[in-house]
Parts: sequence; C-alpha cells; structure tokens
Amino acid sequence: MYTFIETLRNSATTLSKRKSIKYGLPFLLFVLGGSFGLREWTQIRYQFSQVKGVSKEEAEKMGLHREKNVTLEDTFEEIQKLDIDNWENKRGPRPWEAMSQKT
Repeated sequence: MYTFIETLRNSATTLSKRKSIKYGLPFLLFVLGGSFGLREWTQIRYQFSQVKGVSKEEAEKMGLHREKNVTLEDTFEEIQKLDIDNWENKRGPRPWEAMSQKT
C-alpha cells in the first residue's frame, strides 16, 4: 500500500510539471464551464423577458393599492417646504472609533 501512495504522489508531481496540464487544463475548464454558465444566464434572461407587468386593476385585486399618486409637482412642493438654511452637521462614527467604543 505504501508503494501505491508513492506512485500516486510521483505521478501527480510529474503531471503538475507539464505545461499542458498546468495551463491547458484550467483554460479548458474555464472555457467549457463558461459556456455552460452563459447558457444558464441566457435561459434565465429569456425566461423572465416573457413576464409581463401587472396592471393597476390586478394589483388592487391582490391588495397592492397606492393611496396617492406621486407627481413631480407634489414632490417639488414638499422640497420647497424644507428649511435648508438651518441645519446641523452630524458626523458619523469612523470604523476605528466604532471599534474602540465597543471594547
């Protein structure tokens, strides 16, 4: 049994020294694995491209109703009501300060 382990170790070291195994095998694995991975991604892409959006009536039937419509003008009026002249700068903790406070 000891000789079997030695022969496996010797054959592994000789194979690892060959450039075709050292560089070619990872390249082939990358190319073949990439093609299978891209196939899965494109399948997901085409599967979800056929999904349609939900209409407003269907959303209300599901219990998802919006109470108010958001318009640009309403948002602009809310921003105008904000007091931007009086504000206070609050500094957040740095990563090293947070560590020192925990310990």
